[in-house]
Amino acid sequence: MKNPIKYSLKTEVWPLLIFLATVGLSFWVYPQLPEKVISHWDFNGKANGWTSREFYAIFFPALLAVIYALFRVLPKFDPNSDRYKEFAGAYLAIRNSILLVLFIVFAAASFANLGYIVNICEIVAGAIGFIMIVLSNYFKKLKRNWFVGIRTPWTMSSENVWNKTHLLGSKLFIFLGLSFILIPWLAPVIGFLILFVEAIILMPWIVIYSYVLYKNEKEK
Repeated sequence: MKNPIKYSLKTEVWPLLIFLATVGLSFWVYPQLPEKVISHWDFNGKANGWTSREFYAIFFPALLAVIYALFRVLPKFDPNSDRYKEFAGAYLAIRNSILLVLFIVFAAASFANLGYIVNICEIVAGAIGFIMIVLSNYFKKLKRNWFVGIRTPWTMSSENVWNKTHLLGSKLFIFLGLSFILIPWLAPVIGFLILFVEAIILMPWIVIYSYVLYKNEKEK
């Protein structure tokens, strides 16, 4: 089965470097870690989850490998696979951004487990927020597909609805990215409230928006 995206050294150099950096960090940090390492922090930055150092050292490199493999093969199984060549740059940028965020999370968690003073919340939220702002430019370039983007029954049924919904989505990504960057600097209650409001308002809003667009299109 032919892949609709043309891969080359130029397209794969960044994911390769990120993966090698993750593996290298894993090998370097493993012998220095305690038997039990922190694997999760709460909203206040307090440790509330632990795992073995063996699982910790293997998990992140394995996770990056799985995500890379999925992004590599998913276009082959998409009924709209012929569309991927129209947004290959955006698709690969999204893949690389996810891998980079995971590496940053792994690096921050590793140094925290080694005893360095690391504000996990600020680093992780800042990385996610920054990447969301960067990706907002690529989000509006996505074309209809089954794996990446805002997939509702109405965006998948109309090219026009898909494009307009993703144009709105790209603007919301900027707003969400800024909120992620700011939340760690706010009081925990306020930060949690912001995330809650975004979850119950912004997400349903964009789904309803796609439905209204589709309904108006059909009426016309």
